[in-house]
Amino acid sequence: MTQPEVPLKKSVKLRDAIRVYADRRLWIIFLLGFSSGFPWVLIGSAMTAWLQESGLTRTAIGFFGSIFAAYTFNFLWAPLLDRFRLPLLHRVGQRKSWILFTQSLVFFGALAISQTTDPKSGIVLLSLIALAIAVASATQDISIDAYRIEIIPAREAEKIPAGAAMATSGWWAGYSLPGALAFWAADWDGWNWSRIYLLLAFVMCIGMLIVLLIPEPESQREKQQHEREEDYQHKLGNHSRWDRLVAWLAVTVIEPFREFFSRNGAKIALAILGFIFLFKIGEAFLGRMSIVFYKEIGFTNTEIGTYSKLIGWWVTILFSVIGGILNARFGILRGLLIGGIAMAASNLMFSLIAVVGPDKHLFLAAIIVDGFTSAFATVTFVAFISSLTSRTWTASQYALMASVGNFGRTLLSSTSGAMVDFLDGNWALFFALTALMVIPSLLLLVWIGHKFHLSFTHSS
Repeated sequence: MTQPEVPLKKSVKLRDAIRVYADRRLWIIFLLGFSSGFPWVLIGSAMTAWLQESGLTRTAIGFFGSIFAAYTFNFLWAPLLDRFRLPLLHRVGQRKSWILFTQSLVFFGALAISQTTDPKSGIVLLSLIALAIAVASATQDISIDAYRIEIIPAREAEKIPAGAAMATSGWWAGYSLPGALAFWAADWDGWNWSRIYLLLAFVMCIGMLIVLLIPEPESQREKQQHEREEDYQHKLGNHSRWDRLVAWLAVTVIEPFREFFSRNGAKIALAILGFIFLFKIGEAFLGRMSIVFYKEIGFTNTEIGTYSKLIGWWVTILFSVIGGILNARFGILRGLLIGGIAMAASNLMFSLIAVVGPDKHLFLAAIIVDGFTSAFATVTFVAFISSLTSRTWTASQYALMASVGNFGRTLLSSTSGAMVDFLDGNWALFFALTALMVIPSLLLLVWIGHKFHLSFTHSS
């Protein structure tokens, strides 16, 4: 078994960890992260609030979240983004062309939603449009993640946590700032959710403009993939058109996953996927029901927009950067263990709100604590996955691991509303249970560290 391309325990001096943020590439990653987070406003927080105001039940809203399954299964078509060139658009670059294409789909999807007047009566059509946005967004994420990994070579390992931090910060900026705008507008006179979606649709145009201006990352990916394709053709023998097709399919569909399991070993590879699957389930259960909880407990749309979105945005950005610095300083593996424990413990703050009621000061404290722990854990989690990704099969392998993580965050968390109903609306108990969901993943993490011969007690 080989070690990850990026050392999980490599640490750098504190001043060097801070200095890397002057790299222009990290700010490009931030801007792309904004585009990645924005669609979650369209089909996540804003949609949840609209559906709740339209009279849908908690269970129905929870199951509406099944559309996020697109993020779970995007690894199935991720190999195409490594190999297939889009007509005409590919001239701007393989990664940029796919990002532009998917962003245009999100734009048209948001325009379509803006034509909806009653989501409850048109829930089937609305669900289909939201699913289309989810598929486009999940595909965009594949290219953005591949772009982020390829623009920072493995030899610059000290910048991997910083790249993860900027991606996380950008994602939350794209999710929180437009989200706050949407919730504020919902309380303005003369505004409704249809009009808000029309406004949000044009936010995606900003992301498209940014993509046109950034450079395509340099990569040896195509050369290495072509060499593997020639190897397959040589094994097949006569180099006919059929042999070339089989070789192309083998390199595109099979090789990325074969290489991942071969490099890590089957047991370690499965343990890694198991850890990724379990790590953020508790946070996902909380996130899926958070807007419903805020509204039921008595907070207004404006308060939700201000505290949960706007303040939460700044808190997450600040602590994502701090998280990147700390992870570069102490190593990814220990960061995952610390971040997982802290992330789970912060869920208990929401249990306290459920007991006390709509206290603004407690709400603010919970947002700050949750923002810190969630940002720290997410940065380390992204850096961990990035470190295990081959630069030859970037889109395919990262999408595989991210999809496994999204499976718990989307499909399983779609039962969160039913869980609250089963608990008879006992929000305090619900949040306490979400805190316990991280334990199995941390046990797997310790086992993985042991197999990689890495210690959690000191840096190397």
